[in-house]
Amino acid sequence: MHPMASPSRFAIFFFSSLLIATSFRCSIAGVDVTEGAVESDDLLIRQVVGHGEEEVVGENSLLNADHHFAIFKRKFGKSYANQEEHDYRFSVFKANLRRARRHQRLDPSAVHGVTQFSDLTTREFRRQFLGVNRRLRLPSDAHKAPILPTNDLPMDFDWRDHGAVTPVKNQGSCGSCWSFSATGALEGANFLSTGNLVSLSEQQLVDCDHECDPEEKDSCDSGCNGGLMNSAFEYTLNAGGLMREEDYPYTGTDRGACKFDKTKIAAKVANFSVVSLDEDQIAANLVKNGPLAVAINAVFMQTYVGGVSCPYICSKRLDHGVLLVGYGESGYAPIRLKEKPYWIIKNSWGPNWGEDGYYKICRGRNICGVDSMVSTVAAVITSN
Repeated sequence: MHPMASPSRFAIFFFSSLLIATSFRCSIAGVDVTEGAVESDDLLIRQVVGHGEEEVVGENSLLNADHHFAIFKRKFGKSYANQEEHDYRFSVFKANLRRARRHQRLDPSAVHGVTQFSDLTTREFRRQFLGVNRRLRLPSDAHKAPILPTNDLPMDFDWRDHGAVTPVKNQGSCGSCWSFSATGALEGANFLSTGNLVSLSEQQLVDCDHECDPEEKDSCDSGCNGGLMNSAFEYTLNAGGLMREEDYPYTGTDRGACKFDKTKIAAKVANFSVVSLDEDQIAANLVKNGPLAVAINAVFMQTYVGGVSCPYICSKRLDHGVLLVGYGESGYAPIRLKEKPYWIIKNSWGPNWGEDGYYKICRGRNICGVDSMVSTVAAVITSN
């Protein structure tokens, strides 16, 4: 990205692709966003995400919040059961306008604004769209990835350019992010071992994986109530493998019985290991072994719409499972007046969230805990 003359121009650069549509409890999927509609809604985003003090939204901007809420409802196909629910969601929406503005000040190298989550409280957002929701720590006997050479790493790398990443998926309002992180890593590993990119079944993990942490007997993979990627790899190793997405499609619920069919296994785990906190080692494992399963704190992701997220302050309490697919050296950060290296994260909130379903976050300081829990998996080499 080329440097721009002012931070406000950087923000405007992203506005043509800010608002997004997805399917979850209160919304209707498949909203058609026309070019004209995006242009007509630019004002709303500018009011929410101003970079300079002269553009920062004051409390008076909320006087027009009813108009902005109407645009939001139309854009994302929102409807509510009754007037009481409508009024409550409007109050949450106004609180999230203020929250997006705070996020913009704390994370000026990204763009924050209205998303499909703008009528959800923080607690609702965590419950419905995150899912690494327990106290996280790796088992004391977790296998550590070997130390790899780092002196010949490429400056930029992206597994999407090499065919190892399936299209962005959507977990819906189910806290199953951990299953998407795990399948994404195994999809990449299976591609490296077989040469074939196969979309694997998250629903098999949601329905069938109840693997528990041996050191915390009540900490088990629990479908829409959360799980852990390493436990998912352990389940997959013990079960024999994962089925294809098309043979065991995603439903977004955990109320069904396990339908695992061993005769339709599409990918098998050979082994998995934990990568050290060193970012060069993370990069080396990414390049050598394929996309990596990662846990992160997602507090800034609720309002994220683009750019390189590099917040001044971010908790390292891990609550969301994602997939690390690449990295770059030239993410421009206008407020900080220099290029910022970044990780490329594949999320599971649909292709219209963020940057085509992806999140860019700063490398270098374990921002939001992104380096704290990284796992690599290897697939069994087959002739298929």
